[in-house]
Amino acid sequence: MTVRSAIVIGGGIAGLATAAVLGRAGASVTVLEQADALREVGAGLQISPNGMVVLRALGLETELKSRGAVRAQAVSLRDYKRAGEVARLDLARLAADQHYYFVHRADLLDLLKGAAKRAGADIVLGAHVADVIPGDMPEVRLSDGTTRRAELIVAADGVHSVARGVLNPQSSAFFTKQVAWRAVVPNVIDQGPEARVYMAPGQHIVSYPIRGSAFLNLVAVEERDAWADEGWNHTGDPQELRARFAQFQGDAAQTIEAVQDVSIWGLFRHPVATNWGKQGVVLVGDSAHPTLPFLAQGANMALEDAWALGRCLNAHQGDAALAAYTVMRKARVSRIIKTANGNAWRYHLRHGPVRFGAHAVMGLGSRLTPSLMIKPFDWLYRYDVTGSGT
Repeated sequence: MTVRSAIVIGGGIAGLATAAVLGRAGASVTVLEQADALREVGAGLQISPNGMVVLRALGLETELKSRGAVRAQAVSLRDYKRAGEVARLDLARLAADQHYYFVHRADLLDLLKGAAKRAGADIVLGAHVADVIPGDMPEVRLSDGTTRRAELIVAADGVHSVARGVLNPQSSAFFTKQVAWRAVVPNVIDQGPEARVYMAPGQHIVSYPIRGSAFLNLVAVEERDAWADEGWNHTGDPQELRARFAQFQGDAAQTIEAVQDVSIWGLFRHPVATNWGKQGVVLVGDSAHPTLPFLAQGANMALEDAWALGRCLNAHQGDAALAAYTVMRKARVSRIIKTANGNAWRYHLRHGPVRFGAHAVMGLGSRLTPSLMIKPFDWLYRYDVTGSGT
């Protein structure tokens, strides 16, 4: 690797994966995390085959399964009132080496933390980054007045990244008029290894099993005109959740009824960053390309970024490596984000005849040509950033 030392800002999925990749390639890596502990935050994640190839290349797939990750078999689209399926995306039809898992975010973080430490990374907690200074030897300035330098600074500090603002003109996000509720509940409906999407006018609910199917990750999305603050860690009221999604029946209603603690956040759309890297500073994950959650690709794009950055640093030097990384990633993540942006309306169809017709077409296709239902996802799931497969 052309980089001998690196500072990674942020101890989330993008940051820890990047630390593991760079450390394994021989760089001396320090991770700066502002929290005082890498706590169990968030809930479930979907790791699709394009993300799994990175975990496999890091030697983590076996350990992921041992921690209760659930091998996904299908995505089941359902109506909010009627029993049975509208349509089914059969993930068992993926290629034999294309593995799709449902995992708890905390389990994946712990796995990546172990990989980063085994690669020699030093994880520093309680480190609040105030500024980033690009240059021949870029610099991180901390809020306590201290500074750190390394040949490469990797900004994995999310939507409100300090470094993104250094590399790019200020950009503004806009509220999508959608709000999401998130909870983890016991698997009271004995849901199998599938993601269920319950669709209603202006709303939808997603549930899938995690931690050996003992629990369900639940995300409920509604359209709403106003929202004050961006962020996913606001505490919500379970009774309000139940009231807002009272029209749902059957398994979806049982799942909502089981909620004891819930978080809520407004969904904002951010532009993909124009500049991803220069003068020893580079963006990965949400700092470069925040996405809406309607394609389940946030964690997978972060894993892809980490490996792609490592590949480009192995092949090029200095800003040429960062330019190559940008070229390798920007078009792909832009396509993923555009696809995610377009998915919500399909779940939220309101007009009766339009809704009925769309559901009928989806159902007919999944019954008559199930293999063709999975084919439109080849561009997404068959992508192998590690170069070990197709």
